[in-house]
Amino acid sequence: MANDTVFAAELPWPDYDAKVRDGSVPILIPIGSMEQHGHHMPMHVDVLLPVEFARRVAGEVGALVAPPFTYGYKSHQKSGGGNHLPGTTSLDGATLVAALRDVIKEFSRHGVRKICLVNGHFENSWFIVEGIDLALRELRWGGIDDMKVVVLSYWDFVDKQTIAKLYPDGFTGWDLEHGGVLETSLMLALYPHLVDVGRAVDHPPASFPPYDVYPPKPEWTPCSGTLSSPKEASAEKGEILLDVCVKGIVKALRTEF
Repeated sequence: MANDTVFAAELPWPDYDAKVRDGSVPILIPIGSMEQHGHHMPMHVDVLLPVEFARRVAGEVGALVAPPFTYGYKSHQKSGGGNHLPGTTSLDGATLVAALRDVIKEFSRHGVRKICLVNGHFENSWFIVEGIDLALRELRWGGIDDMKVVVLSYWDFVDKQTIAKLYPDGFTGWDLEHGGVLETSLMLALYPHLVDVGRAVDHPPASFPPYDVYPPKPEWTPCSGTLSSPKEASAEKGEILLDVCVKGIVKALRTEF
């Protein structure tokens, strides 16, 4: 029986080699983190969501999904609650950059020439860019100049019309969506057994001054660890988000690849 999985690591190596050697098959690399997501959700939300987006997209664009990065860059207080919170387990920027650089170069060695990094943790963003830049530079030194890398974060595909549906009382912005309606709704749609809405803490959106302080001030972060209330989350909203984001990512990759 043919192995029709989209997960690269589930393939025997000869099957993987046959798929990627000529460079036509894109590799999708989910990048997440181990980070607290309030009292009502697990700490691997930022891994589960990009992996699932990558899985759904891979079937539409003929790609393979690589094993995810399960640790990410340090949680920033104004977008993830802060790296001081229990459970959040992070990498130094240089570590994440070096690991990304190495993995991109390894896929290139296999023959891969199209890579998409599917980000699920906001704080990873600039370290992803640095890892790509260093990898492409070193590959060019080795004579490989036909690599193409796309970077995307799934939430960037949520358009204004969808935001109006999801947040009828007003949208506080992506920076305060940590553990809020977006992530909770997606988790309710995909992994309801991992969400305990009875433990969700309803509180006003976090309010921060227009500057940062290090070490962080714990009192700035709501005690729940979430930065906005998840009370309006629902599986129905999660399905809307899944549809919009998957279609957007598929369109982007068909355009670029």
